[in-house]
Amino acid sequence: MKKFCGSLSFEDVTVGFTQEEWQKLDPDQRTLYRDVMLENYSHLISVGYCIPKPELIFKLEQGEQPWVLEAESPSQSYPGQSEH
Repeated sequence: MKKFCGSLSFEDVTVGFTQEEWQKLDPDQRTLYRDVMLENYSHLISVGYCIPKPELIFKLEQGEQPWVLEAESPSQSYPGQSEH
């Protein structure tokens, strides 16, 4: 299988929430977010996108709350990823 690196980033298909924003979501919205983010990551990997597993995915897989600190950008950089 051919691997594609660099044409698309995980951040291109990610939505980040602050703790305050996350708390405003109801349980069904949180579940939908979790399912969509895990599915997006899975699709990227299945088409050969090479990326280290983002912290967001680890958190979602462990059932942790995925919100980011307000000082952090929702489009975080990941180890081994180059800037655009």
